[in-house]
Amino acid sequence: MLVHLKAFVLLGFTVILLSYPQGWTQTPQRDTERTAELLATLLDAGRVVVEQNQLLINDPRKGDKGFSPEVFERLVLDEFFRQSQIDLKSSASSLPSYTRDLLSRLLQASKEVVADAQFVINQRGIGYKNFIPATFGSQAARRFSKQSQVTIKQTTLDPRNLQNTPDMYEETVLQRLAHQPASTTPIVEWIDGGRLLRAMMPIYYSEDCLMCHGSPKGILDISGYPREGAQAGDLAGAISIQIPADHR
Repeated sequence: MLVHLKAFVLLGFTVILLSYPQGWTQTPQRDTERTAELLATLLDAGRVVVEQNQLLINDPRKGDKGFSPEVFERLVLDEFFRQSQIDLKSSASSLPSYTRDLLSRLLQASKEVVADAQFVINQRGIGYKNFIPATFGSQAARRFSKQSQVTIKQTTLDPRNLQNTPDMYEETVLQRLAHQPASTTPIVEWIDGGRLLRAMMPIYYSEDCLMCHGSPKGILDISGYPREGAQAGDLAGAISIQIPADHR
């Protein structure tokens, strides 16, 4: 099996960008790297689904929106397949068992976040609900991380939520990403003598994000935060993942 690798130097260390064919026959280290990429993709799929349903979620005329955990799950699995070409609904998937287990845990945590938000989502007479991709992503990542040795976090250089403040490693990578052409390829590195995997998947602002994060910079958006003055395609942050080498 061919594994396509691209390497470049990022602030003094070598970073490997991985592109895999659809099948799996990797070393344990390569499997862990791919697992990190798929976890980031699944969380991003949830963010995409929440973003695509903002008009429905914020419709003040409707009570029950029909955006249930079950509907959310179906949409997320479809979006995950679109991004990864992996069908998590199929038992014939060639994913390693521990990878499938971690993805199942993240999907369950994501559904629980949507379940907990049902009262807010289904309120009639209220428009903006603050159930947005960033809110969903932060809650799902924290819920998953509490139940696993694997840590998932949304982070950005200018966090509105202080729980998303980058650590030193994340800040270094984000600073570099902010000055590079946009790429959805995760940055993957083993640190601490190969005992810990750090992976970061960049997130970029879309046109829809600019309602809250665009111009004019400094004026308050609908949620009460100052706008960042961002443009579509600017770096918004990253999904950061840490997996210990002995996590299995």
